[in-house]
Amino acid sequence: MSLVSIATGMFAMSSMHNQPAQVGVLAEQHVAPLPTRADEVHLSHSLSVVLPAYNEEAVIEKTITTVVAALKKWTDDFEIVVVNDGSKDHTRDIIERLIGDEPRIRLMQHSENRGYGAALVTGFHTVSKDLVFFMDSDGQFDIDDLEHFFPLIEKFDAVLGYRNPRHDHWMRKLNAWGWKQLVRLILGVRVRDLDCAFKLYHAEFFQTLNLETRGAMINAEIMYKFKREGYTYAQVGVKHLPRQEGQATGAKPQVIVRALRELFVYARKWRREEQFNQSKHMALPK
Repeated sequence: MSLVSIATGMFAMSSMHNQPAQVGVLAEQHVAPLPTRADEVHLSHSLSVVLPAYNEEAVIEKTITTVVAALKKWTDDFEIVVVNDGSKDHTRDIIERLIGDEPRIRLMQHSENRGYGAALVTGFHTVSKDLVFFMDSDGQFDIDDLEHFFPLIEKFDAVLGYRNPRHDHWMRKLNAWGWKQLVRLILGVRVRDLDCAFKLYHAEFFQTLNLETRGAMINAEIMYKFKREGYTYAQVGVKHLPRQEGQATGAKPQVIVRALRELFVYARKWRREEQFNQSKHMALPK
């Protein structure tokens, strides 16, 4: 039995069974990507790409060079922010070498491993362009799928990828399903693939957003606060490739336990904040 399954059962008996108040409308639209020739696509906004990386020496060069080649087809106004989250291998050395050939690559270095969420937060706080896109560095996504997002980001506040189909071990899929159900129950967040690391946002959202979690809880926090502010999004199926090299870390017990702890701690905190804001609003003279 997975840790997420255990946590779901524990939650059913906990005092947190009441869902937080619905404080925003997050419009949803499922969109099937249409075939589009890459040489016909031109992005009208500047674009920042955030790539979190942890011990990815086997794939990081291929990932970055592939991203650079794709971005050059779409726009000249881009940057790639690679956040090296305390890697103990040669990930940093490879990134620094690539920067010599492409100055639009920027390296943000964590001296120690702080967690997936911390890497994303560092990236989001560093970007300088109109749009921000983030993708894992493990080579399981095809950056060319991003071109299908560009028409939609003109109409929506975000475009979220969902893995179609997902190529992961069955245990990771089971944990992901349990986690999604738990987040839906506690935070009221309903998206098709919550933790798919292939998402495009308007950067101004992160300029005003106070992100508090630092582990695998980060996507749940982003979508909860996205919903709370009443933003809209579209969902698009993207290719998910089997991992060829490197080692996945998202299913480690310590990663799952940290995510569960952050979920329960911050769900209580945000619920109290919502209750306080509602009571303050009701107390205002009409």
